[in-house]
Amino acid sequence: MNKELFEALDLLEKERHIPKSYMLEKIEAALTAACKKEMGTTNITVVMDPEKMDMKVYRKYLIVNEVEDPNTEITKEGIEALEKKYHYEGLKLKTRSRKRSIGSDYEYELQPKEFGRLSAQNAKQVIIQGIREAERSYQAREYEDKRGEMLSAIVTKVEDSTGNVVVDTGISQAVLLKNEQIPGEKLFVDDRIKVFATQVSTADKGPLVSLTRTHPSLVKRLFEAEVPEIAEGIVIIKNICREAGSRTKISVYSRDTEVDAVGACIGNKGARINAVVNELNGEKIDVVPYSDNMADYVKAALSPATVKSVEMETDKSARVIVDADQLSLAIGKMGQNARLAARLTGCKIDIKSL
Repeated sequence: MNKELFEALDLLEKERHIPKSYMLEKIEAALTAACKKEMGTTNITVVMDPEKMDMKVYRKYLIVNEVEDPNTEITKEGIEALEKKYHYEGLKLKTRSRKRSIGSDYEYELQPKEFGRLSAQNAKQVIIQGIREAERSYQAREYEDKRGEMLSAIVTKVEDSTGNVVVDTGISQAVLLKNEQIPGEKLFVDDRIKVFATQVSTADKGPLVSLTRTHPSLVKRLFEAEVPEIAEGIVIIKNICREAGSRTKISVYSRDTEVDAVGACIGNKGARINAVVNELNGEKIDVVPYSDNMADYVKAALSPATVKSVEMETDKSARVIVDADQLSLAIGKMGQNARLAARLTGCKIDIKSL
């Protein structure tokens, strides 16, 4: 049984990231409390040896001439009687005490049969509670490190009534709310998706993590994962604006004149940007070059429309002229392209046809 217990602790440490030392402390405390309750005394010590995979429980007495407290004191005659009792039951009394003089401690090992069912049950509950507390503590630390980061998750349940999705992040189960999913996206059990952790808070039942697939930062993290030049800091993402499920605009620039920022994001035959688009359920993405020249920046931000000219009326206001056949493309469906371009550049844009 001892060997199985220590092997189980090794497994807990490996699979649930619960430190073995932590669980040993919990088990010692649980067994000590159970024994004290069962024996009706406080002079109980639990000793666990992970190297020998061994666990022993000792009861300690003070050797006296005359017993006043039978729970904590014993005479030499009492020790002899105790040893005879063990011998009669076919057991060997194992002690940790060499001295048997008055005033010395006498400590002997309790046998498993001396533990009652109730005490064992109480110890079990304390151990289970210790496991839960350790798991919650681990999850809280892990999620705190993941705040503002992208996580890989597997869909484990889809709630038909609410549309919410339960996912396994590798740390714990978490809920991806319907309004945090990409509009029009249908998720199924066993789907592998990327989510973004926006907020982490603690609760009695464990950490509460807010997950989303609509946040612009998810797009940023996806590009960082797909584009080495971004991860290495050569290509910088200046700004991102997004209407999830429909369109995203992202502006980039290169710190190396020999590296094309837009080309690096698109990749060979569009491989890099297509990987991001596929993860976002086909969402359109416009990658545009950032420029300190606001007129050039606005012109690029209105992609895929071709702009004839840009006149800056103020630092944050631009009049844009396009050919008549480019007007609807520049404005976009329900004004989306112009709206995203304005958010990307921080500039008010007025679009007119020639």
